[in-house]
Amino acid sequence: MKINQFAQSHPDLSTIKKELQLVGFKTEQTDAKKLFYELLKQIQINPTSSSNFQEKLNQLLATNQERLGDFFSTETPLSAEVFYLVALQLLGFQPTVDFKIDQPLESVIKLNLFHHETIDTTNQLIEAWYDLLNTHGKNDLTLLDSIAAKGYFTKSEFVPNQPLFFNGKAQATFLAKDFKYETVYVQTDFDSDFDGKNDLLKVEITRPKTDVKVPVAYTASPYDQGVNDTLGEQLTHNVNQDLTEKVAGEIKLTEPQPLKHGTKQKTTDSTGQATETHQPKPGYTLNDYLLVRGFASVYVAGIGTIDSDGLQTCGDPQQTASTIAVIEWLHGDRIAFTNRTDGIEIKADWCNGNVAMTGRSYLGTLAIAAATTGVSGLKTIIAEAAISSWYDYYRENGLVVAPGGFQGEDADVLAGETFSRSLRAGDNFKIRPTFDKYLKQMEADQDRVTGSYNQFWNDRNYRNQMKNIKADVMLVHGLNDWNVKLRNPYELWQGIQDLPIQKKLILHQGQHVYINAFPSFDFSDIVNLWLSHELYEIDNHAETILPNLIVQDNVQPDTWYKESNWPNNSTTPKKVQFDREIFKNDVPQANFLQYSKNPQEWRHQIFNIKDKTLQDNRVVATAEFDKEITINGEVKLQIQVASDTNLGMLSAVLLDYGDAKRLNENPTILARHGVPLGYRWYSDDLREFTLNKKATPFKLISEVHLNLQNRTSPAINEPIEPNHFYNVELKFQPTFYRLPKDRKLAVVLYSTDYEMTNRNNQQISYGVIPEATLAIPFN
Repeated sequence: MKINQFAQSHPDLSTIKKELQLVGFKTEQTDAKKLFYELLKQIQINPTSSSNFQEKLNQLLATNQERLGDFFSTETPLSAEVFYLVALQLLGFQPTVDFKIDQPLESVIKLNLFHHETIDTTNQLIEAWYDLLNTHGKNDLTLLDSIAAKGYFTKSEFVPNQPLFFNGKAQATFLAKDFKYETVYVQTDFDSDFDGKNDLLKVEITRPKTDVKVPVAYTASPYDQGVNDTLGEQLTHNVNQDLTEKVAGEIKLTEPQPLKHGTKQKTTDSTGQATETHQPKPGYTLNDYLLVRGFASVYVAGIGTIDSDGLQTCGDPQQTASTIAVIEWLHGDRIAFTNRTDGIEIKADWCNGNVAMTGRSYLGTLAIAAATTGVSGLKTIIAEAAISSWYDYYRENGLVVAPGGFQGEDADVLAGETFSRSLRAGDNFKIRPTFDKYLKQMEADQDRVTGSYNQFWNDRNYRNQMKNIKADVMLVHGLNDWNVKLRNPYELWQGIQDLPIQKKLILHQGQHVYINAFPSFDFSDIVNLWLSHELYEIDNHAETILPNLIVQDNVQPDTWYKESNWPNNSTTPKKVQFDREIFKNDVPQANFLQYSKNPQEWRHQIFNIKDKTLQDNRVVATAEFDKEITINGEVKLQIQVASDTNLGMLSAVLLDYGDAKRLNENPTILARHGVPLGYRWYSDDLREFTLNKKATPFKLISEVHLNLQNRTSPAINEPIEPNHFYNVELKFQPTFYRLPKDRKLAVVLYSTDYEMTNRNNQQISYGVIPEATLAIPFN
């Protein structure tokens, strides 16, 4: 086990004493050992007698030969060894499993915990105690968070439901039992369902009870009011489709069409009290973590969902406008009503006007969309596994390419699935004909026939408006995410580098997952430090304390480190030799049907270069290195390829090849409900990326797919002359990957990808000039 903390600061002694006083720790005692006793007594939640406290202390060891309670009855002075043996126990680490009782300092170093070599004086103890309160334990909580979850801040010396900051971070001082649950309806300026009236949006608010104006963690989640899985399944497309020739030419692109406006609802009265409520429910656990620390949590499903107006439009400017309308209300720039009909206006007078957007996948996507408008009040976004261009989600280089695990899904399918208005029979009866007509047009406009970049996708490309971003940006993405592929954060990250905003990027080894509640990484603390600065405007130096880029290592577990930037834009050419000059697309029809049903079987056979089953359907090249390398960015394969017809599609994967125990791409749950988020509040599962117990022969590093007719651009369709060799540059999805010296890179080039592309069994043969080049951005 190794703990990596990036949000821990170490102020001067004067500041430390002031902050300790704020959280209940007095530091006037001049004897270090007696002060240690008093500090330990203070963390007891309930009043206790001297004898009972002595018994509690004796549950801990001071040395490998002496219990802590007994230690305080001796003349033996306090030392760093005693302090850290006690500290390890307080932090929940298990003796003999996580640390050695007779080697506490060595164990602290092995666990990567911040520590002090000497603790002899009261000032040294005060500094060490302060750092201990901010140190993460085995359950992913700092010691202060851990005692807060047990009720520390409910002690009589603290005023409940008031903001309190320690080490630059908001503390869990707000009582869940006092939360307010309110529902209001924000009026937009557009009419997406063509009923002549501007759309209303249902907004569900959970906020602390306090006399202080609080900021907001806002999550725009089209899934929040429910999903229509049946409609989604009905709309799912058949992916067994032949490749067809495209008409040559460049697709013309324009600005998105202006939004259609309707009439506004008239205001009849105003009030300061919401009249509708909603049921408490666990949401994104990061938002729940923030709630008890003084950040209101706001969820909005948006247009086309239950109790809101409009149609589900899957990422277009109307959905963006829907998303920012809520921010405008929170900032005081827009009207909301207490219910859908009576016109009674209500203001967000409990909000300090500062908003952050949070969420993963579609939720994080809408955070990016909102940021590209430059809307006032949006101070920052924390976008996890988020889309920056919907083309890069559902298409790639002129091909229909599925988000990993969702073959047959497309923009219309997702729109239908999240159109929760269809779940209410009366509302569905009213709106369904309009939505069905819209879906039919969406299906045509998204163009699954050609897969080319067109106006539909240009309207859903948020990177076109990157220059408008004013909010600070934190991006979080998995290096093994084949759902929202790494092209999305890569292009956005590069595009905002010159903007006058703060920007942070975290790259982890997961797939399409959240990364809070990992004991090896203080993600919740990072977010807390960031939002305390951004939304409460605390001068905690978050912009400099937090690295601009944090990367999780892909070889060693529990290892995270800061890097200078992603990517390295300079590349080094590496000559490679493919093993054959020709490969074909088709397989026996029975195999085609089997692979379509079980793409994992196809995957193993095509990627495992020792398996010869599909050797006629691929060519392979390998590259060896005389030292360990790290790939930082976009690898490019430069190759000459020909098709024997006027059609062609290429797929390629970059593999880490060689038997090794590798990190699992899905986190292992260490303890169900093992992370309490606050006092008498929700919990989260404790989880971690662990090493696979068995060696595997290879690992996917990256992949790429391309229609040969779009070898220049996804918006330019070019003809293919049969048997003519074209110079093609295949740009793999960007990555950050460490390849140990004893392993090699393998490139597998093939055509149909049964997991990602439309599947065809056409008899197409491809010629390859075996000599090719890998352009590699070494770190």
